[in-house]
Amino acid sequence: MKRRHFLRTASIAPASLAAAPWGMSSAFADSNEDRGTVPHGIFEVVARFDGPGPSGVVVLPEGRIFVGFPRHAVNHKGATLGELVNGKVVPYPSKEESLPSHRSDAECLVSIHGMTLDRNGRIWAIDDGKRAGHPIGAGAAKIVCIDPKTNTIVHRILLKAPVLLPDSHMNDLRVSLSHGAEGTVFVTDSSFGTKPALVVVDVATGQGRRVLAQSRAILPEQGFLAIVEGEPRQYLPKKPQLVSGGVDGIALTKDEQRLYFAPLTSRRLYSLPVDLLADPTSDDAKLEAAIRDEGEKGVADGLDFDSHDRLYTTNYEHDCILRRDPDGSFKLMLRDPRIVSPDGIFASETHVYCTFGQWNRLASFNDGKDRREPPYLLARFPIEEPESYNALPDAALTKAGTPGD
Repeated sequence: MKRRHFLRTASIAPASLAAAPWGMSSAFADSNEDRGTVPHGIFEVVARFDGPGPSGVVVLPEGRIFVGFPRHAVNHKGATLGELVNGKVVPYPSKEESLPSHRSDAECLVSIHGMTLDRNGRIWAIDDGKRAGHPIGAGAAKIVCIDPKTNTIVHRILLKAPVLLPDSHMNDLRVSLSHGAEGTVFVTDSSFGTKPALVVVDVATGQGRRVLAQSRAILPEQGFLAIVEGEPRQYLPKKPQLVSGGVDGIALTKDEQRLYFAPLTSRRLYSLPVDLLADPTSDDAKLEAAIRDEGEKGVADGLDFDSHDRLYTTNYEHDCILRRDPDGSFKLMLRDPRIVSPDGIFASETHVYCTFGQWNRLASFNDGKDRREPPYLLARFPIEEPESYNALPDAALTKAGTPGD
């Protein structure tokens, strides 16, 4: 049952209401319908996916679109990273890298999740290294950087213990080329268990470290409750009812000076100065003291900044996407019942792209029953609202602030 049609689908009204002295009419009942559930905003479906569900997305300035299809929930046989070309998912950067093969886990892509684009136009992706039903193999979890001009991997940084834990879920990432000789990568390990952390990796050396593993800005909130598709879902580590975990969403300001992040099971947003976070001498005590609580942002998975430093945040509780402006105010950009589990999000110069993966419907969250219904969607909406047209002359429009006679 669709939430916004609940009143209309009620079959029998209580007799006490039917006989109310004020004569409640069906029109009166309709006027009490929650208007906050109706669609809002303009979006277009860029792609529909059968088979594996999509997660991360990156769009190049010239329009090339790349999507990740992780294997940690379903160990599928398709491409884990693909380019959308003429209605097909083309394994990227090659079949040997992206499709299941006999190569070692270190030599291929296992399960691509979050993705981003650096200021030099290169694609960065996090491979969580996880196949459903299997432990993370040696060399499976990694950071990869791909140059789309040559379609080749230029950086392949394997994640190992103690940075990588047996229950790690390397979820999303952002890259600052302003820090370190060849850049610094920031990864959210939301954890398949209960041990999330931020992971900081120097590209030149490949050295990484886990930080803030005990911080409330990183950990899931105990007792967290969200209403997902009209159903109450709690954070229960041993019997999950919703897509849950620690730090997940991550976003970097365009000047690469501040990193924003948030746990998946939390409504808070936090940030840190990148100079401090990238400094290998910064210990947890120093980092904890520098965390800024940015306030509430609703429940979110993906986060991303546009070129105006406006932060877009998905919201899996209200089927919507919000924009947080630099002054801290929020604007509703998009709301639609098709926005089920909005996940990977990417802001280009003109549009915001987002994948809707239906992850909350996985069997692992629904007593063994897979409730997903393909196709899954990749959608986009314009960053700036299109101007409306009006056939009336300008003079008539400005007369007393209303259209002319």
